[in-house]
Amino acid sequence: MQKLLGLIIIFGCVIGGFIMSGGRLASFWQPGEIVIILGAGIGAMVLANPKAVLVEMYRQFRGVLRKNEHTDEYQRQILMLLYELLELVQDGGLKVLDEHIEVPESSPLFQKYPLILRDKALITFISDNFRLMAMGKINEHELEGILEQELVAMEEDLLLPSSSLQRTAEAMPGFGICAAVLGIIITMQSIDGSIAVIGVKVAAALVGTFLGVFICYCLMDPVANAMQQRTKKQMAVLECVRTVLVNHVAGKPTLLAVDAGRKMLPIDSKPTFATLDGWVNQMAGEI
Repeated sequence: MQKLLGLIIIFGCVIGGFIMSGGRLASFWQPGEIVIILGAGIGAMVLANPKAVLVEMYRQFRGVLRKNEHTDEYQRQILMLLYELLELVQDGGLKVLDEHIEVPESSPLFQKYPLILRDKALITFISDNFRLMAMGKINEHELEGILEQELVAMEEDLLLPSSSLQRTAEAMPGFGICAAVLGIIITMQSIDGSIAVIGVKVAAALVGTFLGVFICYCLMDPVANAMQQRTKKQMAVLECVRTVLVNHVAGKPTLLAVDAGRKMLPIDSKPTFATLDGWVNQMAGEI
């Protein structure tokens, strides 16, 4: 809803201000200019990026248009899932987790937390690193180093789409100038025509410059920024998992290990320790 509001404000103010100043909306309809600018932008992205980055860019773009996934309930589910997994380890050792982490989608424990189960990357990260802990003795410093390297690599990969989109956005004014120059070339071919005809053609060429600037600063750059912020939130959740696992291996009690991870969550939806303690007590009362 917030993204839609932003688009309404942008288009409402830009187009509304243009009409209020005496402009005609039909002036914006220049199919040739639109094809040149958007075609050049899309072609540049296809040329500059491998298929995996383009697919991830599309996925992240869809994610930006959806409702915020990292709600209070999402944070509750990730913390309670980690708490239950660690409690199982405390009671029966890491081997007892085999039935849950081998096929998480079929695990009754994971099925209690549907918001987390939908996040395939997060589920894979949790499962793989519990397997790593179960494979042999590893201390907290070794585990922290391994997970830190993994998260750095993941963050670099996840930020590639937004970085690429931002670079393309920065080039859009240039593509707009390219379209405008082509429009001026067409105008010069009609230089022997009437002033009215030349004026119309110059105006059409200037629309290309406007569209390049508008698409850059009002559409592509804000979307790239939103994708980057979404990735940062996703990485904060993975940092939460990393911190919980490292503190568990260091020998911290389950509640303190999970609380250490809680501190890594995004501040806009991070629960307090009292809230976390209440969730744990509530779960204990249901068992």
